[in-house]
Order: sequence, then C-alpha cells, then structure tokens
Amino acid sequence: MQTTIWTVDSSVDNLITYPQIQQAAQFLKQNEVVAFPTETVYGLGGNAESDEAVAKIYEAKGRPGDNPLIIHISDRQQLNSFVEEIPEKASRLMDEFWPGPLTVILNKKEARLSDKATVGLATVAVRMPDHPVALAIIKACGLPIAAPSANMSGRPSPTTAAHVAEDLNGRIAAIVDGGPTGVGVESTVVDCTEEIPVVLRPGGITAEQLAAVVGEIRMDPALSDKTKAPKAPGMKYRHYAPNAPLYLVDSSREKIQQLINEKRREGLLVGMLTTEENQAFYDADKVIACGSRSRLETVAGSLYETLRAFNDSPVNIIFGEVFPEHGLGNAIMNRLKKASGQPVIS
Repeated sequence: MQTTIWTVDSSVDNLITYPQIQQAAQFLKQNEVVAFPTETVYGLGGNAESDEAVAKIYEAKGRPGDNPLIIHISDRQQLNSFVEEIPEKASRLMDEFWPGPLTVILNKKEARLSDKATVGLATVAVRMPDHPVALAIIKACGLPIAAPSANMSGRPSPTTAAHVAEDLNGRIAAIVDGGPTGVGVESTVVDCTEEIPVVLRPGGITAEQLAAVVGEIRMDPALSDKTKAPKAPGMKYRHYAPNAPLYLVDSSREKIQQLINEKRREGLLVGMLTTEENQAFYDADKVIACGSRSRLETVAGSLYETLRAFNDSPVNIIFGEVFPEHGLGNAIMNRLKKASGQPVIS
C-alpha cells in the first residue's frame, strides 16, 4: 500500500474546506484509515461504525484485538447516536475539559458502533480532541472516528508526522501532517458509569483538576497493583518502549552514575534519560534531557520523542530518572513504567 502524506497548516481559517481535509474525510468514508494530529499525540483514525475500518486499524498497528479503542467526535450531539445517557458528573467534566485531553467512559447504545471498536463491552470511551485538524476531519466526514495512537503497538506514541511515517508508512492509506502535537501524553481516561468517577488512565488532565470540578475522584487500583486487570484503552499491554531495555531509578544522581559506570565496565553502551537540570551531571554514551523538572509539561510534551531518540543510537541499556507521582507527574510515570516493564530500582 502506498501511503499518501498531506501537509496542512493548522492555523488557517475554514480548515474544513481545504482539499487535504476533504480528501482525508473521503478516505474515512471509504473505510480506509488515516493518521492525523490531535493535541496529545497523532491518532490513527477509522470509521467507528465499520468493522472493516476498525479491523484495518488493528492490523496496521499490530494491536491486540481485545484492546478497545477511543471514539473521537467533533460535536457533543454525536453522542446521542451511540451513548445511552450522559450522567451529570460526566456532563460537567465535558463542559470544563472538552475539547481537550479527556476521555470519558459511558454506557453505549447497541447496534451503532462496531463491536470491534469496543471489543463487545457495554461501555464506550469517547473524547473530543482539541486540535483544529482533527476536528475539521471529523466534521468533514460526519462520522464517529475510532483512533488509537498512530504507531506500531508497543512503540512510543507519535508526536510528529515523521514518527507516524517511521512506523506505518506503507501500512495505512494516508497521513495528515499538521505539525508537532502539544500535550505529548495521551488523554486522561475517566469511567463515569459509576457514582464516583474513576481515573483509569492518567493523562493531560490531572486528577486534581477533575476533583475541582466534580468532587471525589477515585484511581483505578490497576494503576498501582499489577495483579489487577486494567480497564482503560491502551493500558493492558506494555507500551511506549524504546528498543533498548529501560530501567527507572529512584535514587540520587551519584547512585545512578554508579549504575551507569557498572554497565559500561561490562562493555555495554548506556543511555541516560534525564532532565535539563541534571543533564550535565551524567557521563553516559547517550544523555538526553526530556524537559525541565520544574515544568513537567515540557517533560510530557517531549517524552515520546525522547524515547524514540534513543533508537537512533546503539545503546544497549537505558536508565531513567523518576518523577513525583502527583499532578502531571502521575501521567509521566505511568508512561515510563509502561515503557520499562521493570520494577523501579531504588
């Protein structure tokens, strides 16, 4: 398959009228899959009402078929066609954070969405992205769009069109290049089918922000207990991993440098994932800062690009610093732990 790549200036007016947007929408109507930018990461979109289109998403990504997809909309009226009801707390969260990096889980209506998109669950995960290109494409095609991240399953999520092409060129119909994304980590997923909303995946909206709107918020036990089965889309399997094994270290810079020295004496090339504040301290074969520790939004914004950057150097092992697990740091650590798949070294 030849992948068409269109470049779109997301700052222009009346974006929905542009030929590239209309062509992308036409592809989606024909049950092809198209990658496009959102405010979090690039998504791989397909018609959420079509088994054929959803199957192409899973095939292109190599994604396990029991891993549900998030449905993207451009207008809250679209919810009426596939959601039973919108609880009051869910409505308040939508009022505050849509469009934006918040996914809400609701009870679904039967016989509208593809069962492949929701893997037969009685619920559906849905969000309204805060990106002009994504909104224009969804409006132009008039369909709810199933869209996981536009990368091969298990690899770091894409924050540029080049990342998408690196993974999926030749595997999907088209890529709409709208420039780099902003938030960097995926949306927060909140289950609103219960009286007290439950955060199933931390992301661009923090638990503290959610609680300020609806009061008490619970965290899914699976976020801290590996014996519990996660319920959120994209949380069941290892994700975001660079090619070399990643080990997170909760210790002093001196201790981390000792670990680096030990591995180099063993003949390994060592990478170090750090922050701007500590970058000059470490002596390793590849040292990359993923942002500033004092501004965690910069870490979130460049985290996946940093993980991919280690693949451009022949490192055998990567050590990474840890971050406080509250606020946006909760989402950052969730992604780093998923990328590592190993217990944190302390």
